[in-house]
Amino acid sequence: MTTDIRFKRADGNTDLPLPAYATPGAAGMDLRAFLPDGPVTFEHGQLRIISTGFSVELPPGTEMQIRPRSGLALKHGFLIPNSPGTVDSDYRGVVMCGLYYLGSDPFTIRHGDRIAQAVVADVRHCRPVEVDDLSDSERGTGGFGSTGLR
Repeated sequence: MTTDIRFKRADGNTDLPLPAYATPGAAGMDLRAFLPDGPVTFEHGQLRIISTGFSVELPPGTEMQIRPRSGLALKHGFLIPNSPGTVDSDYRGVVMCGLYYLGSDPFTIRHGDRIAQAVVADVRHCRPVEVDDLSDSERGTGGFGSTGLR
């Protein structure tokens, strides 16, 4: 199923392609760095907010999740600290990506580089209801790592 998503260019963005899926089976659209003032070089431990150069109008009942790109994360050491970041369907500002660099050597991001991916997902609104008890579960209340490694 294909649904239209409306993108609006930020002021000064005249050349970046629309976010797009790299392959027919891709779950996420590539987001590119909008750096009209030139490249940005990251040093180890540095966090920067990078613009994608686009605002978005999502269909009602959806969100856009901003996730790391595998290559940038695993090969170069970039993380998105709030991963996945959420763009709500009623947000109309420019989509930004927080990038945190763990690599050891300086790394430069240039205008148009693919920096993140956007996955559009359905959102379900639930009504919070306070209760005195919850149903039993096999998992119980063990918490982090309670099911073990294997």
